[in-house]
Amino acid sequence: MTLYHSHTDEQLFSLLQNGDETAFTEIYQRYWKLLFAVAANKTGVLADAEEIVQEIFADLWKRREVISIRHSLKSFLAGAVKFQVYIYFDKQSRQRTCQQEAIHSDSQVDPSYEYKALEEQVHQATAQLPERCRLVYELSRNAGLSHREIARTLDISEKTVENQITKALKHLHAALRSLLSLIGIF
Repeated sequence: MTLYHSHTDEQLFSLLQNGDETAFTEIYQRYWKLLFAVAANKTGVLADAEEIVQEIFADLWKRREVISIRHSLKSFLAGAVKFQVYIYFDKQSRQRTCQQEAIHSDSQVDPSYEYKALEEQVHQATAQLPERCRLVYELSRNAGLSHREIARTLDISEKTVENQITKALKHLHAALRSLLSLIGIF
């Protein structure tokens, strides 16, 4: 077995270009801590720094046959860290811009869209009511019947009608609370 730790970077890179996984492992062992420290220092986020280093080594393996190193492996990897950090900050900047645009566009939601969303939520919440409760609610709100008319139609007491409507309204209020707070009704 060849002692890879005694090889120079140039020798290791030559072996890597020929697909030698042990040479790749030796390069990784030599430089991952340094690359991680630089990336962590620049980004300030350890998980992102780790991802950057992993991306560098994955790219090194994938492109091993076409990569050409002008000076040294160490300077090549240092340049790769700088490049990946620039990509990281560019991505962060684009995400912030997208979030700001989303917040801005959310504040300018079309009122008819809000109404349609609310109407759909009411329909879904109403569908979840128990059958008798839903029927009493729909007769009251959709058909416009009075409590007395609903009581006569369903052959129940007016008090039962009131109780069923109260139960339905409580259910709807609970089901719609988050949506209503978002659009500023409650």
